[in-house]
Amino acid sequence: MTSTPVRPPAAAPAPSGGGADPAGRTVGQRLDAATTGRPGPLVVVDLDALEANAADVVRRAGGVPVRVASKSVRVRHVLEQVLARPGFAGVMAYAAAEARWLVGRGVRDVLLGYPTVDTVAIDAIAADADAAAAVTFMVDDTAQADLLASAARRHDRTLRVCLDVDASLRVGRGPLAVHLGVRRSPVRTPAQAAALATAVQARGGLEVRGVMFYEAQVAGLPDTSLAVRLVKAASVRELAVRRAAVVDAVTDALGRPLALVNSGGTGSIEVSASAPAVTEVTAGSGLFVPTLFDGYRAFRPRPAAYVGLDVVRIPGDGWATVFGGGYVASGPATPTRLPRPVWPEGLRLAPREGAGEVQTPLRVPARADLRVGDRVWFRHAKAGEVMERFAEVHLVRGDRVAATVPTYRGEGVCVG
Repeated sequence: MTSTPVRPPAAAPAPSGGGADPAGRTVGQRLDAATTGRPGPLVVVDLDALEANAADVVRRAGGVPVRVASKSVRVRHVLEQVLARPGFAGVMAYAAAEARWLVGRGVRDVLLGYPTVDTVAIDAIAADADAAAAVTFMVDDTAQADLLASAARRHDRTLRVCLDVDASLRVGRGPLAVHLGVRRSPVRTPAQAAALATAVQARGGLEVRGVMFYEAQVAGLPDTSLAVRLVKAASVRELAVRRAAVVDAVTDALGRPLALVNSGGTGSIEVSASAPAVTEVTAGSGLFVPTLFDGYRAFRPRPAAYVGLDVVRIPGDGWATVFGGGYVASGPATPTRLPRPVWPEGLRLAPREGAGEVQTPLRVPARADLRVGDRVWFRHAKAGEVMERFAEVHLVRGDRVAATVPTYRGEGVCVG
C-alpha cells in the first residue's frame, strides 16, 4: 500500500511501549499533555490502545483472517497500519467510490459490504483492470447484478460478486413471526441463495465468488441482560446450521467451491470464526471501541478514540460549556447515540440540550473545578463516524503526538 503522508509532531519523538502509564496519569491527563497548544475541537487515537485492540481481535479470530471494516475507521493511515499486522487481510468498504479510491492507493482486496447503484463508480471500477481484480461487489437482487453486468460487458471485464444473505433470527411463523436483527438482505434460505447465484452467474461478465452473513443481533448488540444473551445464543445456533446449508446450496448451484465466506463483526468474532464454512471474519469497531461496545463480555474494551473540546464559558455554578460537540451517531434517536464526556470524570450532558451544534453545556461536579480554557475529553457512540467531522486525527503515543494524519474527509473523500 502507498504510505499516507503525515505531518511530523511538534514535540520530540514519542516513546514506544504500552501498558499502564508509568507516571500514574489518567487518560485525560496524558491526552491533555499530548495536545497542549493544539486548539479544539480535535480528535485523537491512542496508539497503545489501538494496537492492543488489534492484537485482541486477531487472538479472538483464532487464525481466521480478519477483514477490516473501513466505515469504523475512515482514516487511511490507520487502515494501512492495521493491515500491516499479521492476522488482518483486506478491507470491507462501504461505498463503491471508496473502494476504487482505496485500490488506487494500494489496497488489493476490497469487499463491498453493501450493494451499490452508483453506476459512475461501477463503470470506473470496470474500466480499471486493477480495480476490477481487487473489488468484490455485494448483491442481494438481480437488479443490482444487472448494473454490474452492463458495466462488465461495456469494458469486456469480469466483475467479482458476493451474495449478501440475511443472518437475522426469526422466531415463530406467519403473522406471529418476530424478526430479531437488522433489515438487510431479502435472501435467506439455501434455495433463495442458490437461485440468486445461478441468476447472477447467468448474466455473463460476473463471477459469484462468495457469500456474506452479518449477524448484527450478535455482533452489534451488547450483553446487557440475560434476555439479550439468550437471544444471541439462539441466533448463533440457528445461523450455524443455516449458514452451512446456504454455502452447500450455492456451491452445488455453481458447481465449484466458494473462495469467500464472510461472517461476523466485532461482537461475534469467536463464534463466527469457529464455524467450519467461514473463511474470514470482519471487525472494525473493535479497533477504536466506541461507547456502544462497552457492554460486551467477549472482550475487554480499551477505548482508543477520543474527541477533545475546550471550555469556553462557565454559565453558572456546576456548569461548563465547551465549544462543539454535536457528534451524534446514527441509529435510533436515543441517548445512547450521544457522545459521552469521560475526562474529567463525573461530567454529564444537559438532558434538555444534549450535544450542541456549536456549544455543549455540561453539568460539572464540584470536584472537577473546570475553568475557561480547560479541555474535556469525549468518546463517540460509534467508531468511524466521528472522523467525518474532522480533517485530521492526532495519533498519540504516551503523552505525545507521534503523527498527525488526514481522515477520509481530510483527503477529500466523502462518499456517504
